[in-house]
Formats: sequence, C-alpha cells, structure tokens
Amino acid sequence: MTKPPPPEPRLSATILLLRNAVPQPEVLMVKRHYEIDFAAGALVFPGGKAAPTDASPDWDDWTDGDFGPVQQDARIAAIREAYEESGLLIARHRSARGPGAALVGAEIAEKLSPHRSAVDRGEMSFLALMKEHDLVLALDSLVHFGHWITPVMMPKRFDTHFYLAPAPEWQIAAHDGRETTDAVWLSASDALAQEIDGRATIIFPTRMNLIKLARAASVEDAVRDFGAEPVISVLPEVGKSPDGEPCLYIPAEAGYGQTMELLSRVNV
Repeated sequence: MTKPPPPEPRLSATILLLRNAVPQPEVLMVKRHYEIDFAAGALVFPGGKAAPTDASPDWDDWTDGDFGPVQQDARIAAIREAYEESGLLIARHRSARGPGAALVGAEIAEKLSPHRSAVDRGEMSFLALMKEHDLVLALDSLVHFGHWITPVMMPKRFDTHFYLAPAPEWQIAAHDGRETTDAVWLSASDALAQEIDGRATIIFPTRMNLIKLARAASVEDAVRDFGAEPVISVLPEVGKSPDGEPCLYIPAEAGYGQTMELLSRVNV
C-alpha cells in the first residue's frame, strides 16, 4: 500500500513585539486557551494561520513596504493576528504614511479594539476596517526573524514566518479571551526560566526563538542585528540522539546555538 504524501504546510505568521526594559528587552507573549487544538495552554507569541483575505491584491494600496506575495501575505497575517490576540495595531494614518513614519497611538487602538472578535471570526474584513479608518499597515516595521516548517510526520503542518517589531508606543496589550487567556511582557530569559521550573509550557520553535532573542540587549539592537542576518529555513528532521533517544535535528546555520532537541522536550 502506497504511503500518502505528508500534508502541505499552511502559511502562518508569528510576531515578537518588543519593548525596552532592564536588564533585557521584553517580548509580548500570550497563553493559548486550553481548549485550542494546537499548543493548548502554551505560552506563545501572537500569531496564527494566514487567511485567504491576507493575500488580497487590494492590500497593495493599504500597506507600507514592498515584500512580494509570500512575505506580504505573511506580514499582513502577523499584524492582523497581533491585533486580534493582543489589541496592538501596527499601522499608520494614511495621511502620514511611509517607511519609518510613526505608528498610531493608544486612541486609535482603543477605538478599533471592539472589532477584534469580529475580525477574528471572519465576520468583519480587516482590510475594510483599515479603509474605514484611513489606516495603512506598517509592514516595513517588521524584521524577518525566523522561518520554521512543521516536520513531515505531523498531521497538521505550518509554514511559519517569525517577525519581530518594536511594540507601538502607548498602546496597551490585552488578551482576547477566546484563543488566549493571558498577555504578559517577559524578557526572553524570564520566559525560558518559567519553562525550566514548570510554570510555563513552551513549544520547541518558540523556545528556540526566545533563545535567539536573548542575544539582544535592546529593541534597537534586535532590529539592527537580526535585520542584518539571513533567515535560514528550519524543517526539523527526526533522528536519534547519540544516546539513541528519538530527537529532532535542525540546521546549525539557522543560528539557534543548538542542532538537536529530544522529542520528549518538544511539547507540540
């Protein structure tokens, strides 16, 4: 009997929203609802699957930055997911648009916050919401940070692009109460410590990107340094550790400082 081919991974996007703090910058993390079918109860960055509407050509006039079809779709998805799950909106007034221009403040984010659930459920178009309020998405403010593809043996597969961006100043993050049950600002080191002592569940790709993020001493360092680094795609491969335990291997050139993870620690 012929073995069926693995399912095609779905385009997804995740965003690391950063703010400066001492001694390390902090990243916004949300806790997944315990009834969600993927990474239930885990501490993650805001993100999710790209929607068909994220690929609409109508977005071209309502976004800053030119990144080509896959990167544009994924960046739109990342900003939309951040808005749905945290309320933070990475957008500019259309009248004051352009790469590097200031993002909207708390007043606009709060005004649009009541529509988060409708956008999440597909009852309201995110693009229509931006048009109604004369806003453009600041795709240029996102730095491509990582690219992970779910291993071929998994029944659900994702082609996930990770981005980092400075959090919009003065906007206040709040979980959505549906897909997420909490929203917290943590340094990468604090988040990793919470997993080690059992206070948090963190899945493998999230953990690796926290380890990578921990190299940055400030938001400015993160944007500058990671923006200058190439992003190497990671498709973990199943293998055996030197001790014979099942594990996943990732390429050393991806820059995560480790190439092997025991399956017992993956927490998918």
